[in-house]
Amino acid sequence: MGKVSNVFWISAIILLIAVMFGVVAPNQFEKATSNIESLITSGFGWYYLILVTVIVAFCLFIIFSPVGTIKLGKPDDKPEYSKPSWFAMLFSAGMGIGLVFWGTAEPISHYAVSPPISEPGTDAAIKEAMRFTFFHWGIHAWSVYALVGLCLAYFNFRKEQPGLISATLGPLLGKHSNGKLALVVDVIAVTATVVGIATTLGFGAAQINGGLAFLLGIPNNFLIQLMIIIIATVLFLMSAWSGLSKGIKFLSNTNMVLAVVLLVLVFILGPSLFILNMLTDTIGAYVQNIIQMSFRIAPLDAGQREWINGWTIFYWAWWISWSPFVGIFIARVSKGRTIREFMVGVLLLPVIVSFIWFAVFGSTAINIQATGAVDLTQFVTEEVLFAVFHEMPFSAILSVIAVLLTLIFFVTSADSATFVLGMQTSYGSLTPPNSGKIVWGIIIAAMSAILLYSGGLPALQNALIIAALPFSLIMIMMMVSIYKALRQERREMGLQRRKRK
Repeated sequence: MGKVSNVFWISAIILLIAVMFGVVAPNQFEKATSNIESLITSGFGWYYLILVTVIVAFCLFIIFSPVGTIKLGKPDDKPEYSKPSWFAMLFSAGMGIGLVFWGTAEPISHYAVSPPISEPGTDAAIKEAMRFTFFHWGIHAWSVYALVGLCLAYFNFRKEQPGLISATLGPLLGKHSNGKLALVVDVIAVTATVVGIATTLGFGAAQINGGLAFLLGIPNNFLIQLMIIIIATVLFLMSAWSGLSKGIKFLSNTNMVLAVVLLVLVFILGPSLFILNMLTDTIGAYVQNIIQMSFRIAPLDAGQREWINGWTIFYWAWWISWSPFVGIFIARVSKGRTIREFMVGVLLLPVIVSFIWFAVFGSTAINIQATGAVDLTQFVTEEVLFAVFHEMPFSAILSVIAVLLTLIFFVTSADSATFVLGMQTSYGSLTPPNSGKIVWGIIIAAMSAILLYSGGLPALQNALIIAALPFSLIMIMMMVSIYKALRQERREMGLQRRKRK
């Protein structure tokens, strides 16, 4: 089995128990997760909103702080990757399947099914749809990733600590950072990562099934999705066995090429002027309303509160549960960059591309719906993208590219996740044993299948919100820990803010 830690065995047992529960009693599993999710969203929605907003403020503070000049590594360390390659890896690790799955589905839902505030189908709903989509995929999401990535990169490369979540808490926990508390922290991080990845792969399997159903008439059901998961699992385990440099690098490059090709084609073939106008207008509305949206909890409106629970709280939980995986990955590829360069790169560049992506796909879908060409609300979530393509020239080509892109994102995400999980459960080793990666790959696939089997997409969302709550507490500890460490180093290095003359 190789050199694995107690974190591996404890996490694996916890997750296998959950899988067995889902196999033996899927209805009870779905009911239990639904009840816990309802309790969390109704009782802790305010907590998620405040926490993620505080993380955004903390990240912006770090950018403008004198500690921004500190290197994530030794003073003479140079970045391992060029800026274009670095950015490509940041983007593909942080979003992946989610962009393809929600690119058209979320704006259409906000516009024509259940707008945040306005009446469905109105001009006001169009603007709200794009603004809240930008909000969900914008700086809040990437601030969560940036915090975890910064902590891991700083303590790993500058302080020469193991690449573990628990290793980032030394300044806060002192001598307790290597004992049972550290074990608990790493187990929570691993279980949150597995649930986050399994949920995303569940979305991916549903998206691929939706594409095949729309294109070829293949049934859209759990059995087909299970077959997709099995095939993709075999592919990503082969990639994981081949090693990080071969498998993930090749797939990531392929991802970016396909994503750019699809984006450009949809922009050219779609309502280009409308897309540009919506992009411009929505960025302005997003900046103007970001504070109000960040704290919007609708305490006196049950309908709006339900919408916030189903969308905003769900997304904040998704980003939190994904953050150990994405944080470790972006930390690993960011050695040698300054803190300011890291934070600006992680916060701004992927956000801009995400805005462009949603402007292109979301505006195209809304335009089709608004002009009455077809009622996109009649399709299930995973089929909306392909219904949009059906109304455009070269629809078959666009659909095939989208299916391939989702499949490769599926494989890439799972491949990267098995590496990160292997690293987290083998004492932070940068060369985790292949046997450990394979076990994690199988557990991720099984968890993804069980969540789809027990309740479909709602079960995926429930699991995310549940898994994110304990890790959110660890993120608070990480924020305090990195602040203490940077403040100490600032004093030691004599870094001061520039005074205006």
